[in-house]
Amino acid sequence: MFLFLLVTKMKNNLIKSIMITASMLSINSFASQTVRIATFNVSMDATNYTPKGQMVKADALVTALESNHQQIKNIAEIIQRVRPNVLLLNEFDYVDKQAGIDVFVNNYLKVSQKQQQPIDYPYIYLAPVNTGVPSGFDLDNNGKVTDNMGDAYGFGFFPGHYAMVLLSQYPIDFDKARTFQKFKTKDMPNAQIPVNPSTNENWYSAQELDAIRLSSKSFWDVPIIIDDKPLHILASHPTPPVFDGPEDRNGMRNHNEVRLVADYVLNKNYIYDDKGIKGGLDTQSRFVILGDLNAAPIGDKARVDTTDQLLKNKMINASYVPQSEGAKQEYIKPYAKNYTANWQARVDYVLPSNYGLQIQQGGVFWPMKSSPLYRLIKDRNASSDHRMVWLDITVK
Repeated sequence: MFLFLLVTKMKNNLIKSIMITASMLSINSFASQTVRIATFNVSMDATNYTPKGQMVKADALVTALESNHQQIKNIAEIIQRVRPNVLLLNEFDYVDKQAGIDVFVNNYLKVSQKQQQPIDYPYIYLAPVNTGVPSGFDLDNNGKVTDNMGDAYGFGFFPGHYAMVLLSQYPIDFDKARTFQKFKTKDMPNAQIPVNPSTNENWYSAQELDAIRLSSKSFWDVPIIIDDKPLHILASHPTPPVFDGPEDRNGMRNHNEVRLVADYVLNKNYIYDDKGIKGGLDTQSRFVILGDLNAAPIGDKARVDTTDQLLKNKMINASYVPQSEGAKQEYIKPYAKNYTANWQARVDYVLPSNYGLQIQQGGVFWPMKSSPLYRLIKDRNASSDHRMVWLDITVK
């Protein structure tokens, strides 16, 4: 593996210099209808900007954004180097509607980081999520009801914690966007429901089962328009299948959340969105599944029954697995090249439809230790514990 400097002369006599490795292209090199689509869990949530021992506040991200924060500058630099046309950010707090994302785009992405060309995303989609939204129930069964964390509809310290945002250089059809924040677990046929091992009864009471929402954050179908063709971006961030007990309530919820995506592309009629419209995608629909799904197909963290719902789904092209030389060098396991998180798992996905799309290439932004770019991912404080994953996809 070697490092080289690519210098390209562009329109208006601009000079673009990009440091890349042979396994990590940072520019698009295909026809105009080929789109670079990426997902990136950026760890830009309030807990990351709150000193230990202090209360986590909803404005922590905005405060960090306004402080010329180095971790945020590193994240912006990664984005400027990979240059996706469409990008989902997981763990970007939803606060004051667009306040946070506007500062990030204007003060970081549209400003050169380490001599990189600025990048702009004129189309932005964001919406409320379930994290931190009070349920009114003792969902974690610890004997007390709180307004947040384990008793919220999704784990979070405040409404909008650990949210997500979609950035696009292509127009978004906002009128046809669908959200599934309030879809209830009880309405998924044969959903996995945890049982309290000490009583052999359902973990949730009948009243709780009638109320709980399936998504820990939300599930979105956001159509973007490319060459007059709609491309459905299916975005989500299921709960981690850990931080629970032998009842495996988070593992089961993760399975159900991934299943909702799988059933949506199969157009199962039990599904309804937040406007009450039923059904999923038509068979002949172009789509790309994006997000940190918190489910690994291989390794000691594998949940194969969960990931097979997508990776063996007839509507999904899962044949191309993005890889990196950096992870392959850092960890000795033969499948380490597929890792997307520094805790040694493939959990971040870009999965296109079989219909109407063709994969050209892809990758995981994980520089080798010998690369000068390793500073961007050397630890969680540098950027995130996840890596950006991308595919170049031709719209047919």
